[in-house]
Amino acid sequence: MSTVQIIDHPLIQHKLTLIRDIHTGPKEFRELLDEVSLLMGYEVTRDFPLEDVEVTTPVGQARGKMMSGRKVGLIPILRAGLGMVNGLLRLIPTAKVGHIGVFRDPQTLTPVEYYCKLPEDIQERELVVLDPMLATGGSAATSIDFIKERGGKSIRLMCLIAAPEGIARVQKRHPDVDIYVAAVDERLNDHGYIVPGLGDAGDRLFGTR
Repeated sequence: MSTVQIIDHPLIQHKLTLIRDIHTGPKEFRELLDEVSLLMGYEVTRDFPLEDVEVTTPVGQARGKMMSGRKVGLIPILRAGLGMVNGLLRLIPTAKVGHIGVFRDPQTLTPVEYYCKLPEDIQERELVVLDPMLATGGSAATSIDFIKERGGKSIRLMCLIAAPEGIARVQKRHPDVDIYVAAVDERLNDHGYIVPGLGDAGDRLFGTR
């Protein structure tokens, strides 16, 4: 079974509270989500493989560590996942970015695919799937299906807030995919929204309804 890591760094928890606040507007929401994504990225990438190297400093030789040859891919789930990309790109500027478009049918709450564009060498990359909200888990689980169908193997899921139902669904479908979140909330309501959550992350990110 995959692991669920709650990243509870004080800076992340502080910014998460501001993100939840109904009075936080789109500009501040985007900035905060970007900052939290960068901070979470340190933990999400903690176990990325390293190799020993030797470099020349101004005063001699030094032994150090650098990330090994395995490359990184970031895969936001549209729309809201886009708000998490730039923070991680500041950490890993050489990462390639794929995109998966999945929306949740408001009547059935089931995921519907409308777009999928991934790096051609996806099987060679450490992949991080990005979506601020892990609610029912349908969109995340289906997106990971698409990635695996196209050859992706080493996959982890990074979300801001998760509901227990969403975690359970992803773990059942993809027990090999570890999940990283800043908070696990109480439950889902009858409309499939996380309670207390933060509302619709895509709408708050882009100022739409």
